[in-house]
Amino acid sequence: MSDRPADAARLRAAMTARLTDDGALDDAAWRAAVAAVPRHRFVPGFYLSADEPDELGLPVWEPVTAALDRERWLAGAYSNSTLVTQFDGEEPDWKAPAVRHGGFPTSSATLPSLVIQMWTDAQISDGHTVLEIGTGTGYSTALACERLGAANVTSIDVDAGVLTRAAAALHGVGLQPTVAVADGLYGYWPEAPFDRIVAACSFRTVPSALLAQTRPGGRLLLPLSGWLHGSARTLLTVAEDGTAEGPLLPGTISFMPVRVHAAPPVGNPGDWLADVPSRTRPARHAPERIDAPTEEAFHLRFLAQCAAPNAQLVTLEDRTYLIDVVTGSAAVLVDGPDGWAVREGGPLEPWSRIEDVIDRYDAAGRPGPEEFRLRVSPGGRLLQHPEFPDGLTLP
Repeated sequence: MSDRPADAARLRAAMTARLTDDGALDDAAWRAAVAAVPRHRFVPGFYLSADEPDELGLPVWEPVTAALDRERWLAGAYSNSTLVTQFDGEEPDWKAPAVRHGGFPTSSATLPSLVIQMWTDAQISDGHTVLEIGTGTGYSTALACERLGAANVTSIDVDAGVLTRAAAALHGVGLQPTVAVADGLYGYWPEAPFDRIVAACSFRTVPSALLAQTRPGGRLLLPLSGWLHGSARTLLTVAEDGTAEGPLLPGTISFMPVRVHAAPPVGNPGDWLADVPSRTRPARHAPERIDAPTEEAFHLRFLAQCAAPNAQLVTLEDRTYLIDVVTGSAAVLVDGPDGWAVREGGPLEPWSRIEDVIDRYDAAGRPGPEEFRLRVSPGGRLLQHPEFPDGLTLP
């Protein structure tokens, strides 16, 4: 089928103008990169959510390709939207794609404004060498190549199928960066050291290998997340001695976790409560403090996660469970006529730990993410704030 390049060029120019008007393309070099890279060449197909779930309540995902609906495909490719391209690590056959019911997204084309924000937040300049973790479709890689030159760009992905398609797309538009199948936890030593490392996936902690592969004075932009689905981003500057320090960045941005850091299944939450003492106490804080759809809860959930890093939150009807599959600890909160009550047990008491963090957060005046700094040293990974004298420890 013909690419009809005039249609794509017109839509690409319109997307570039929209992103510029929205303030996402203040940098002229990145604006030129967005104007040059044909995003549709990197998304032969993607899924869009249907308006209604299926009869089982599962979300329905409709495939979109040029063959199925060319106008919808091109419009999606040049929208400022994240486009899901894979579920559950299973590669779709874009020549004969099927409607999906449920599933967990494992690869996507990140919305262009966020791609640009990540590269911009990493403070990239001419001449820098960069390692991108999470090639995905290759669109973000292509933008970096346009900005820095392909010789300065290395991109890795743990999924060989995803990387093969991205490499073909990059080659198809005349770009040949270094690409490799590799686990982001370990970076890519053959091309190290790098001036910048930028991850397009999230980690539970800061991998030591990435610090070692960052040139002294270089920066590492890393999304962080965990099993409570709390997320943050940090920009670390690496020192000569291999330690690193930097702020959390503002905003409520989240990324898919690296696959080895994904949360394990918890099964039936009731099974975990068999050995939990029956005594209850009034909860000092309701679970809404960390699971409400607000920016503050998003940030507070990340802080709470530092106190209970192996806990997972499950809500069923009027009960909220915290399950720690590593230590066997568990808690259940019940919303009753007198407010929330909690019972918990095991080696750790996860809700008590989270309540302590919420108390300290409130006493500190509810500081935003940008008021915290992360320090990484041989002694560990410590999130620091003046009103948190002992800090909060990452896994």
